[in-house]
Amino acid sequence: MDVILRKPVENLGRAGEIVKVKPGYARNYLIPTGLAYQATEANKQRAAAEAARVAQRLASTRESAVAMAATLAAMELRFTAKSGEGDRLFGSITSADIAARLAESGVEIDKRVIELEAPIKAIGVYAVPIRLHPDVHAELKVWVDKAE
Repeated sequence: MDVILRKPVENLGRAGEIVKVKPGYARNYLIPTGLAYQATEANKQRAAAEAARVAQRLASTRESAVAMAATLAAMELRFTAKSGEGDRLFGSITSADIAARLAESGVEIDKRVIELEAPIKAIGVYAVPIRLHPDVHAELKVWVDKAE
C-alpha cells in the first residue's frame, strides 16, 4: 500500500515522501497516529502543493540562516565554572546554558537547534555545532575556564 508521510518516520522516510508499506502497518499504525495518509491521486496533488510551499518557505529563511551562521562563526562564548580533579566540572554546561548566553549577547537561538552531543563536563575549548536550517550549519567556539 502506498502512503504519503506527514512527518518523518525513522527507517521509513521524510515528510512528504510516498512510500510503499504493508497494508496492516499503514491501517493500524501510520494512518491512525497521523504519521501518514493514503496515497490517492488527490492526496498526491495535495502533497505536491504542500511540498512546494515548504520549499518556498525554506528558501526564504535560508538567507537569514546564512547571515546568522556568519555571525555565530565570528563569536566566542566564555564560561567559568568550578572544577575538581582532572579539570572535571562540578556540574555541566548544556545547550540551554549556551542559548541563554547567546541571548545575553543579543543572538536569539532556540536551544533545540544547538546540536551538543552531550553536556560539556570538562575545562577546555569546544566547537559546538548549530543547525540553523536544513542546509545551513554553523560552528560556535565555546571556552570553558576554571573559576578561581
